[in-house]
Amino acid sequence: MKKKITAPKVYSMKNKEKITMITSYDCPTTKIVESAGVDIILVGDSVGMVMLGYPTTLEVTVDDIVHHAKAVSRCSEYALKVGDMPFMSYQASVEEAVKNAGRIIQQGGMDAVKLEGGENHIDKVKAIINAGIPVMGHVGLTPQSVNLFGGFKIQGKTVESAKQILKDAKLLDETGVFALVLEGIPEELAKIITESVSCPTIGIGAGRYCDGQVLVFHDMLSIPEPCYFKFVKQFENAGEIMRKGVENYVKAVKEHKFPEQNNVTHLSDEILQALKNRGELRCI
Repeated sequence: MKKKITAPKVYSMKNKEKITMITSYDCPTTKIVESAGVDIILVGDSVGMVMLGYPTTLEVTVDDIVHHAKAVSRCSEYALKVGDMPFMSYQASVEEAVKNAGRIIQQGGMDAVKLEGGENHIDKVKAIINAGIPVMGHVGLTPQSVNLFGGFKIQGKTVESAKQILKDAKLLDETGVFALVLEGIPEELAKIITESVSCPTIGIGAGRYCDGQVLVFHDMLSIPEPCYFKFVKQFENAGEIMRKGVENYVKAVKEHKFPEQNNVTHLSDEILQALKNRGELRCI
């Protein structure tokens, strides 16, 4: 029987085995990615843009994360399940951070939480860990700071920015995060960080030298259409397959070709005759 993946297990994978992480927000997707052997399932605040139609992740609430996390946790047996802490769920105070992290674990059924930011949120990370909740860090391009960055832009391209991201990574590592997401930074900086911290790094748009990789499920499978971010590779065009299937369905119904004979259920002649005799099926 396959063993459940835990936060300590992920931590121990550094320099031994590449780590795979992928997003999921519902039960069917969870079953697919887990059966494919993914190590970590992330119920990301990307749910806002991917599933809920929001323009950014900033509109996502703790209730949104908990709702989708419940669906994922019901259908996952082996992968480590990580729930994102959305915008303003931890920024205001340590108390709010611990409370909301607890909700994601207790109500959402997650195994750990992920939160964005470095030096400015070390006190929250420490408090959440002290409450017995494993934390995954996230530095570099942090989408919840999109307004501060002036858009979704690569970070760490100046000396000052690179130094701060490296400092943030080291502080989070020292605080006790079990893994660290590096998003939207130059490959060379990601390599330096990976070699400088004891916890594994998981990259998204951070190059080849991280200890693992994460992608959004819908991006990597072109659902509903291809994603053109440079860091995304389309591994299959599932969106086109799904669209073709729906087109075939619409065409079959319009042309009276669905349902077919083998798609319907019939009454026995005996029951049909009995109903006719009782006058209950005069239309037949």
